Amino acid sequence: MMNKEKLNDLQAFVTVARERSFTKAAAALGVSRSALSHTLLGLEERLGIRLLIRTTRSVSTTDAGNRLLSVVAPRLDEIESELTSLRSSLDKPAGKVRITAHDHAIVTVLWPRLLPLLNEYPDINIEFSVGYELTDIAAQQFDAGVRMGDQVDKDMIAVRITPDVHMAVVASPNYLSGRPPIVLPADLMDHNCINLRLPTHGALYAWEFENGGQKMNVRVNGQTVFNNTFLMMQAALDGAGIAYIPHDLASKYIESEKLVSLLSDWCPHFPGYYLYYPGRQHLPIAFEKVIDALRWHKRR
Repeated sequence: MMNKEKLNDLQAFVTVARERSFTKAAAALGVSRSALSHTLLGLEERLGIRLLIRTTRSVSTTDAGNRLLSVVAPRLDEIESELTSLRSSLDKPAGKVRITAHDHAIVTVLWPRLLPLLNEYPDINIEFSVGYELTDIAAQQFDAGVRMGDQVDKDMIAVRITPDVHMAVVASPNYLSGRPPIVLPADLMDHNCINLRLPTHGALYAWEFENGGQKMNVRVNGQTVFNNTFLMMQAALDGAGIAYIPHDLASKYIESEKLVSLLSDWCPHFPGYYLYYPGRQHLPIAFEKVIDALRWHKRR
């Protein structure tokens, strides 16, 4: 395997062969003429082949030198081109950013804030992957994930992107008509509730409630189970039962009286969404732009 020193020697040879002058080549490489001459003599000695014909007025390549030049020069040019392209991509917002997130986070936070970024920087590409499971972003080759603050591993860098998330229990007026009233979380056991299937362990999500320091989880029953928040809300709008969803999704339907808010005193606030990723060093500018666009400030 060729080490860095030998690669530099080949670059020195190519430069001398192209310039046909040690003086010009030394200036281009930023080294002394004597050091460059010593480098080329060392290369020829290691290869056991004469590569250059030196006279007092000019430098030319031997047949072996021509052969080596024809093989090595294009590859060195390709390497330099790739390195230049890589450096350029680090200096401007460009490239792909892959993010895994809850569908609610994508629709309400990521997409609204990142769409202007995509419009401003056409060389940035963002791939959104909907997932409820606690994804190992490194293993799945994601650049970042979005989860509630209490679900982010401690060894990750976490950037808050929303305030706390307020939950809501909702049902349509049509569903509630003629059914027993719901005053306490335990009353849900007498109703048709719309369940959420958790992907990590396959269990049904237990609805979480809190009031005046009193906390409880209620495992509800019902005819329907989904693994998608928006489908749960649609089922509630269609009168299929009671749903437990983020309040911001239901608010416009509550205002238009298509949904009724229930147990509002018991509905908790969860830690907001956080963007998390493995480390801080050498972040591409495109990813830094994504972080800046998503970062939550209290004024929002």
